[in-house]
Amino acid sequence: MTNGIQNGFYNEINPDGFGVVIKAGKVLFSKHSDFQKVEIFETGSKLGRVLTLDDLMMTTEGDEFYYHEMIAHIPMMNHKCPESVLVIGGGDGGTVREVLKHNTVKKVVLCEIDGMVIDACKEFLPTIAGKLDDPRVEIRVEDAIEFIKDKKNEYDIVLIDSTDPMGPGEGLFTEEFYTNVKNSLKKGGIVAAQSESPVVNKEEIKKMYNLLKKVFPICSTYTSNIPTYPGGYWAWAYCSETVEPLSYIDEKRCEEITKTCKIYNKDYHMARFALPNYLKELL
Repeated sequence: MTNGIQNGFYNEINPDGFGVVIKAGKVLFSKHSDFQKVEIFETGSKLGRVLTLDDLMMTTEGDEFYYHEMIAHIPMMNHKCPESVLVIGGGDGGTVREVLKHNTVKKVVLCEIDGMVIDACKEFLPTIAGKLDDPRVEIRVEDAIEFIKDKKNEYDIVLIDSTDPMGPGEGLFTEEFYTNVKNSLKKGGIVAAQSESPVVNKEEIKKMYNLLKKVFPICSTYTSNIPTYPGGYWAWAYCSETVEPLSYIDEKRCEEITKTCKIYNKDYHMARFALPNYLKELL
């Protein structure tokens, strides 16, 4: 069975032979950009509208918060005053939306290689992309690999909200790229990067963390569940030169952010770095 919409259902089967099936409705947008197939469709489920890239799940209206709250608030809350934030990838706008909940933020740069993703999500996924027009947001439609090369001491937080290590996202999983990301950080800066499924992407995770640990003195993993992602379980890398995870949480900001979230709160944050035995062994 191939991935994508077939016979009224969206199917995504991972290499281990299992996956997700969602009842599909009307296709709202389906075009090929210079990089990939971009598709948004309705579903006959509580998930609402779905964005896929090359027939792989990216986000749904119904469960996007499981991902976006985790990639944004864990690192943001560990920084004492995040003012300048870079989001790499994340053209759907969900990560930018969550970052802007922090009242310290003065500027967010979104660097997304595929402008078609941004435009389609603005039109068909406004609940996710609705903050991309905020005056604090600067959108750069370009290759992050080139964009980051000359950036020095510019960002408090860098969030690597990339696709999988294939196609347009492949070059974002290299030691050179991570080194350039590190150099773009201000003192006390923090990076969070999506790091695949601990259930079905074990080899990719091992390679990624081997590279990250060469670049960052502090490199930890945190996890959470995402219903529509492979294995239903996801990992993010937390990296910094000086800031240990859980070494600081802004209590007041945390309290305010929690009021706006469906999953994030302080207790949940503190528990995210507890890992199952098999993942500890893998890393």
